[in-house]
Amino acid sequence: MPWLYPIVALFFLSACGQVSRPQMETPDLTPLFAEMLETTKNQPPVDYRQQVKPILEQRCVVCHGCYDAPCQLKLSAYEGVTRGGSKQEVYDGTRLISTNLTRLFEDAKTTTEWREKGFFPVLNEAEKSARANLENSVMAGMLALKQLHPLPDEKRLSESFDLKLDRDQQCPKQGEFAGFSANYPLWGMPYGLPGLADDEYRTLLTWLAQGAGPGQRRPLSNQIQQRISAWEDFLNSDSLKHQLMSRYLFEHLFVANLYFEDLDRRVFFKLVRSATPPGESIERIVTRRPYDDPGVDRVYYRLSQVKATILAKTHLPYALSPARLVRLSELFIQPDYPVTRLPSYAVKVASNPFIAFSELPVDARYRFLLDDARHFINGFIKGPVCRGQVALNVINDHFWVFFIDPDSPVMQNEGNTLLLKESNDLRLPAQDESNSIPLLSWLKYARSRKAYLQEKREYMREQFPDAGDVNIDLAWRGNSNAALTIFRHFDSATVVEGLVGENPKTAWAIGYALFERIHYLLVAGFDVYGNAGHQLNTRLYMDFLRMDGEFNFLMLLPREVRREQWDYWYRGAHDKVKAFIDERHLNFDQDTGISYQTDDPKSELFGMLKEYLGEINASRYRLDKARDGLNITTQMERLQDLDGQTASLLAQVSFMEIRLNEGESRYYTLIHNNAHINITHMLEEEKARLPEEDTLTVVPGFIGAYPNSFLRIGRAELPLFIGRVEALSNEADYSDLLDRFGIRRTSDSFWDYSDRLHTAYRKTAPVESGLFDYNRLDNR
Repeated sequence: MPWLYPIVALFFLSACGQVSRPQMETPDLTPLFAEMLETTKNQPPVDYRQQVKPILEQRCVVCHGCYDAPCQLKLSAYEGVTRGGSKQEVYDGTRLISTNLTRLFEDAKTTTEWREKGFFPVLNEAEKSARANLENSVMAGMLALKQLHPLPDEKRLSESFDLKLDRDQQCPKQGEFAGFSANYPLWGMPYGLPGLADDEYRTLLTWLAQGAGPGQRRPLSNQIQQRISAWEDFLNSDSLKHQLMSRYLFEHLFVANLYFEDLDRRVFFKLVRSATPPGESIERIVTRRPYDDPGVDRVYYRLSQVKATILAKTHLPYALSPARLVRLSELFIQPDYPVTRLPSYAVKVASNPFIAFSELPVDARYRFLLDDARHFINGFIKGPVCRGQVALNVINDHFWVFFIDPDSPVMQNEGNTLLLKESNDLRLPAQDESNSIPLLSWLKYARSRKAYLQEKREYMREQFPDAGDVNIDLAWRGNSNAALTIFRHFDSATVVEGLVGENPKTAWAIGYALFERIHYLLVAGFDVYGNAGHQLNTRLYMDFLRMDGEFNFLMLLPREVRREQWDYWYRGAHDKVKAFIDERHLNFDQDTGISYQTDDPKSELFGMLKEYLGEINASRYRLDKARDGLNITTQMERLQDLDGQTASLLAQVSFMEIRLNEGESRYYTLIHNNAHINITHMLEEEKARLPEEDTLTVVPGFIGAYPNSFLRIGRAELPLFIGRVEALSNEADYSDLLDRFGIRRTSDSFWDYSDRLHTAYRKTAPVESGLFDYNRLDNR
């Protein structure tokens, strides 16, 4: 297959060497530290929780928050500050064997254990004095370096600032800091952004000088403690039915941030496996994947409070409520079905949900996923797999997702026939764990998929004997999750409820088997620390899952136009790719029972689905629903009509503030959707680009965790701004646009603008909001 050709080359790539730089005079930070010690020596203790943490969150965590934090320095929790940094990169698509796990709160418990794993301190760990606390602290040095050498007075940063997502990271230890500051005097923290305000800088340096204490964490309320007990009692009942249900729930909710929606909705918890029962301290069972052997006779499922700052890029809120408890009981406990044994943790069983949970009713599993479909689709959008362009070019930039109704005969019969018969052929790449040989493993899984699809084809023919059976009633419309929009932003992505934007090029229809495989491929089974083979197999397998979803959607179109649509979606694809598609998909020959009246059946179908969904499709991100009485929406709709070269010049994700008066603003997101000939490519994506078909989606509020551009426009200037955007023809035009309306990373008002964005986000989405990530901000 042509998409396998680059594997061997990529598999044996090695990391590039660092570029040497001329040695410069080492900046002397001693006077800054001496001045700080003199001015703060009689200051009262600085409280980490109340004074320091808010500054770190708003100024530092926006770059140092998660897996892709530079130098693995996670400042989103005090434990991350004391852990320090590492020269090892988590994201490495070239490693031949899997690497050591370094998940905060999981893979080490003490600072000593982190030092044994290669992490170095950024706080002083030598003699304890105020002066030593500053002079022996990498963190203090980085902050002081920025004070001594602020950003140059220029609109765009020079090429001496490496702002690439995959840039060579320096990660100096304390003994290396003098050399680093001599070579990179402008690389103080915050890196490539304006420095801290004087009061913020003074607060952080005073806290560091005083020994960088952790402060006191607020205890949980009695109400929350009682609610935790109720849920832990439910999850840890002794019956086999309860134990099997809880294992299934854990493997789907382990990445979720759980909260009690009728109590404090900003206190979050993780569902974890523990060796100890409710009522005792949690003894967390830590494994590479959620279904790995726990090594104990009995697993208990416990709620552990989230200690880290909530980040938009990883935040997956999931409500726990009395109604949810009733619903889970209705799905999994009350029905009369036998559970004769608990499944093995052997990898061939545990990595395959169709085998491991064969005794749980398929109907219950599917309805559980559908209840919160956006949450579970978001798992693969916000999980660690989706970091970088190569991981995400498996999906189009803008498409819609529908789900097959669980009450339809095809879904009711699937679990009793097809899944039971084909469970072995539905195995996933994680069965080979984290060290895979790409080509050999891939051929094995390709054979299994071929066998499954042949059986599925015959099954579908049996389920749809008449054309009238293939109709719009197959689409589920049970709640607001029934229709989703997914945006890809080159190297990140977002999923929202409702059909947002203009009609997309493609759409998916997802049933239970596809839904479950996506989760176990990209969430439960994916290992960000795995080798290149594991990561490549995962990426390539997702090609087929995407095609499954696309073909399910095509079934609703007239038989004679399915081939035409598929050819359009895969323009320019290699003949072998097209042959592969034909062999496995396009020979389902039952026609649709939907009556079409136009020569554009796809657009007609989208219109029917919108009408069929009705108010379920009332997304808060739909521009046509954001009528404001101020004529702003009407003007913004002009931008939504832009496409082609004009749209291609805009950033992938632009946050836009329209200032109505001194104290009131409206916020919008401009989303640049990249067009492609096809997305069967894995490398050299630019060769498949079609800028002349790019589009723009405009939404009220915030979409995207990684903004690329900031815009600020006065209400009276909005017509001028829109006119300037419509007239864009080259990069110079775009630069002029930013000169007038942009907030560049060098702007004096950058942090004030950032604070307003976060305040507005929390106001409009109090549960879903988290800190944005600034690692992808443009420098244009």
